Amino acid sequence: MKDKSTKPWGGRFTEATDEFVEQFSASVGFDQRMYRQDILASRAHARMLARIGVLDEQDCDKLLQALDTVTEEIESGSFPWNSALEDVHMNIESRLVELAGEAGKRLHTGRSRNDQVATDVRLYLRAAIDEIDPQLEKLQRAVITLAEQEVDTIMPGFTHLQVAQAITFGHHMLAWFEMIHRDRVRLAQCRENVNISPLGAAALAGSSFALDREFVAQQLQFTGLCENSLDAVSDRDFAIEFCAFAAILFVHLSRIAEELVLWTSPQFNFVELPDRFCTGSSIMPQKKNPDVPELVRGKSARVYANLFALLTLMKSQPLAYNKDNQEDKEPLFDSIDTVNDCIVAFADMLPHLQVNRSRLLAAAQQGYATATDLADYLVRKKIPFRDAHESVGKIVQYAITQSKRLDELSVQELQEFSPHVQKDVFGILSVQGSVGSKNTRGGTSPEQVAEQIKRAHQRLKAFKAG
Repeated sequence: MKDKSTKPWGGRFTEATDEFVEQFSASVGFDQRMYRQDILASRAHARMLARIGVLDEQDCDKLLQALDTVTEEIESGSFPWNSALEDVHMNIESRLVELAGEAGKRLHTGRSRNDQVATDVRLYLRAAIDEIDPQLEKLQRAVITLAEQEVDTIMPGFTHLQVAQAITFGHHMLAWFEMIHRDRVRLAQCRENVNISPLGAAALAGSSFALDREFVAQQLQFTGLCENSLDAVSDRDFAIEFCAFAAILFVHLSRIAEELVLWTSPQFNFVELPDRFCTGSSIMPQKKNPDVPELVRGKSARVYANLFALLTLMKSQPLAYNKDNQEDKEPLFDSIDTVNDCIVAFADMLPHLQVNRSRLLAAAQQGYATATDLADYLVRKKIPFRDAHESVGKIVQYAITQSKRLDELSVQELQEFSPHVQKDVFGILSVQGSVGSKNTRGGTSPEQVAEQIKRAHQRLKAFKAG
């Protein structure tokens, strides 16, 4: 049985930790990815201890040098990770004691693993957010580029997956842009809530040392302090908030993915993905499978599960810190990794999307997409909308029996259902006329799509500046 003295906290115990419990409770296998943040926070804490006179300058210098050595060892792969030391914090602390002697033992003065881990997770998540946001911007720019290329490309717009009205492909792309923009706003709000410092809360009650929490927060570029020590060590709202952002993001990414899966099928044939983003079948030689969109759609399941895991983890926990909270990291880390991977995949793939314009136009001409325009035409002739709606419904039924599009019907045929129809009706019965008439702000006319693109560029610029 292992010697109890190998644990930094072993003084109170009379026997060593059971070997199974040691493995069961260890988190170093997954939390070692936070080593940079742990070292960064330890450097700030050491400087603060020297600032308030708990450490002398010589010990502080020893610690900073030892932390540099630990960084080099971890990044070179030579660091001796030990699951018996439970987590990233105690592994690094143990090595510091070996390197810096008594100075290494002094570093934990005025702090607990409770505020230490809360700080590390916040620093790690902040860094992750700062990597994810530029990828989201890259994805937005890829979508805008598609919109610019297809400003006047006509396609069917759907409700209930049935042809509803004609729109432009550029207009559809800008709907994707709006979804992603809201996601970026949520992510920015999450970063604000992440970026406050719990360090100095110690175990739960604060510290009897005159810690300079403001100095540490400034060193770590936090914008504020957690105001209550109990809450500081037990709060995981920021992790839940990120996972909520991720879940909503994947609502959007999965909707985009589903449309790409549909659109690349032979039944739609609206777009084609580059071969390098697809795979084939082991048995069917003709297959070109849209695996990237399908995987993004599928990964939404794990992201939703991670959010639910954190909500359930924190439900009913009494204040302050509990060992339960060790379980916060794997769902959070997995959501971070999944979000980043899927955004990168989409941002790299979308600029190479090939749009089948002729097929989109033909699809828009099916399904009587200009029926609403005909009803609006009759309303402008002073017909009440409900009466116009009924008349157009009968016209559509007639056109179906004749196997004709609405713009293929003669004026005489149309007048059988409404005498108010004149030759000018053909200006709105074509899909081109229908699209061009939707000229309200945010509408699908090429003119409005061009304005939306202009505003989208302005919003991206303002978002980055803000």
